[in-house]
Amino acid sequence: MKIPFLRPALLSLAVTVGVTSVAHAEYEDLPRLLVIGTPSTQTGSFASTNGWAAVYQEQTDKAARVVPEDSEMQRYRRLVERQDIALSSVSGAEMRYQLEGIDSYVAAPVSAQRMVWHHNDTPWGFVVSGDSDIETMEDLKAGGVRVAQGAFSPAMTTTVRKGMPAYLGISEDEAENVFNYAPASSYAENCRSVVEGRADVAWCAPISSVLSEMEGAPGGIRWLNMDVDNKEAWEGFLQYSPMSIPATIQFGVKTAVGVDGLTSNFIYATRPEMDADTVYALVKWLHENYDDYKGSHPLATRMSLDMTLSYMKNSPIPLHEGTVRYLKEIGKWSDEDEQLRQEAIEHMDRWVEARKAVMEEAREKRITPSADNEEFVKLHEKHTKDLEGFKSRL
Repeated sequence: MKIPFLRPALLSLAVTVGVTSVAHAEYEDLPRLLVIGTPSTQTGSFASTNGWAAVYQEQTDKAARVVPEDSEMQRYRRLVERQDIALSSVSGAEMRYQLEGIDSYVAAPVSAQRMVWHHNDTPWGFVVSGDSDIETMEDLKAGGVRVAQGAFSPAMTTTVRKGMPAYLGISEDEAENVFNYAPASSYAENCRSVVEGRADVAWCAPISSVLSEMEGAPGGIRWLNMDVDNKEAWEGFLQYSPMSIPATIQFGVKTAVGVDGLTSNFIYATRPEMDADTVYALVKWLHENYDDYKGSHPLATRMSLDMTLSYMKNSPIPLHEGTVRYLKEIGKWSDEDEQLRQEAIEHMDRWVEARKAVMEEAREKRITPSADNEEFVKLHEKHTKDLEGFKSRL
């Protein structure tokens, strides 16, 4: 018996594209309804997923719903706990937090995950208003700088409170005296804060539609160059973002192109127990119909087989069994690939087992699971301190 591909609950929040054509027999294992969770409506992830989902429906006679869920924690819970979405568009950086139980994820339910396909390689950088006195990253050291803090994402909070200070050679304790943090409840609010006067600098992705809006605002915006050759600065930053890669921004809003920042890959992830026949049919469609949907959004061009294989080589996240089955069929899977996948599965399983042991001991000792409970956090550290963290294979 196949494991259901999704649960029907709460689908009223989804964005639906109409179904118009006759299904192809070769995709008969596709689900009647495919539900995909993405970040908010003003992100490239949401827009690009809607782009290929429309083509998917036209060609398969199957329904697809794209659910915008701005809270990373809630999207994670919907995938692994509520299971009312089948796929989640998630960055490798965020998945590291989910698997290792970092910050607010420490008390969240732990679950292994699998990569289904590559979604996009998103560029990121620090943005300021066009008339800001801040010209360089070094200018951030001046003191009193208001930094937008995306409270909706633990990874983004860590980037501005730990990664940015480390890049500048400022300790966490010193950072509290140098920067003033301005909490933002959504990604769009986080970025807009620099043109609305609520923050001086924000951590944003130049491919997002909200950045196009900001670029057209009075005064416009500028990006601070994070010199890719500044090895010392990047060594500090990557301590807190080990799944990212320093890179010159190549696409997105015009003001960002040519500026040094970093690349953070987004993937479509699912649960290990997702039906392998269904995943096989989906990746078969994604590969065979790439030419039909790649023009639907600029980020859709990053969903090619070559991009998926390239990221797979560098990623510590194992591929789903259904994806592997398809890659074997088309001759794109080697013994080395299988060895790396098994190592990745074992690594992930060790983290899952350790964190389940944390929860079990917490229940036995009646310790409340919470990121604010020092006793619980120490219990988490005890069980996970000897485990190697997740990081890109560079």
